[in-house]
Amino acid sequence: MTSSPRRKTSVFRRLSLCAAAIAVFLLMVPLGDADASVRPPENATAVAPPGGEIPGKPLGHVSDAEIWHSIRLGAPGTVSIGDGRAATLIQSPGEDWRLVRNGPLFDYMGYLMLATLVLLAAFFGFRGRIRVEHGFSGRKITRFSGFERMGHWLMAVSFIILGLSGLNVSFGREIILPVIGKDAFGPFSMFLKVTHHYVAFAFMLGLAIAFVTWVAQNIPNKYDLVWLSKAGGLFSRGAHPPARKFNGGQKIFFWATMLGGFSLCLSGWALLFPFEHSYFAGTFATFSAVGIDLPAMIGLPPPPYSAIQEQQFASIWHAVVAILMICMIFAHIYIGSLGMEGAFDAMGTGEVDVNWAKEHHSVWVEETMAAGSEGVGTRSTTTG
Repeated sequence: MTSSPRRKTSVFRRLSLCAAAIAVFLLMVPLGDADASVRPPENATAVAPPGGEIPGKPLGHVSDAEIWHSIRLGAPGTVSIGDGRAATLIQSPGEDWRLVRNGPLFDYMGYLMLATLVLLAAFFGFRGRIRVEHGFSGRKITRFSGFERMGHWLMAVSFIILGLSGLNVSFGREIILPVIGKDAFGPFSMFLKVTHHYVAFAFMLGLAIAFVTWVAQNIPNKYDLVWLSKAGGLFSRGAHPPARKFNGGQKIFFWATMLGGFSLCLSGWALLFPFEHSYFAGTFATFSAVGIDLPAMIGLPPPPYSAIQEQQFASIWHAVVAILMICMIFAHIYIGSLGMEGAFDAMGTGEVDVNWAKEHHSVWVEETMAAGSEGVGTRSTTTG
């Protein structure tokens, strides 16, 4: 009896399927060591692709961690737009600037202002108000002209406005915001910001007027050394060293105000019109030309600096100089009002009592009277 062709075909097909299943099973189950098929021979020599690259131009040996580390340190890329600053994704020195600005710098500035007020209060408790020892004479002498007082008050009032609006930038979130709330603090801060920008030009004008008006009278002379050696008689009664129109202490204040104010104007101008000038690079180069490494002295990295770093330096410098000048103004306001009797009249009316002038500026009174008693009258006076 013979099998039919149809039956032979069915048996052959079954055998073929079993063979295929066995082959697939053997391929899926590794025999022996699983890594033996991929481990190179012991005597094989590893050959790296030239330049660390492999076909297809991928990153090769550079890991993602290395890439992001470079970006974090400020490594620039490439951009198709005109502003090349956009090629830097992370401006790494900005973190240092933020930590300094929001950390110890503003803490120290706040402590410095508080310490100044405490010292002035302690001095007032020790010395009291400096009186006119011989009493008011009833005669007046012109100390400052109307133009001089106009320049002084323009500079003074604008500086007070700038100081208050600038302090809001530094301490407003910690002091003002909790008091008035977020809804009011936003518009309030925006108003002060705009005010700060425009009043700055009034301060520049007042500073220029004060410099032109008083620079010749603030050149040091022999009387200043005597005045400084005796501290102007501030700590002792009945000791008033001779002085011309401005004594040694006033001259120090004048030059500190001029230099500090000019520095404020430069850094403020850089902040008003950013990325236009490299003030700090030019300043550091000037010091470097005379052998002074100013960046190293104040703990800054060596130049060159990016435009963004220039802005960061300007903001820090602007804040530091402003706080120092605010502390100076605290002392100036104290002496001109509560600290010394009759001193406010000099900038209030422009005239001071003759006895007051003789006690504090005796050489100036003698020179003024010798020139023809100009500005000396017999009008009555009021005590302050």
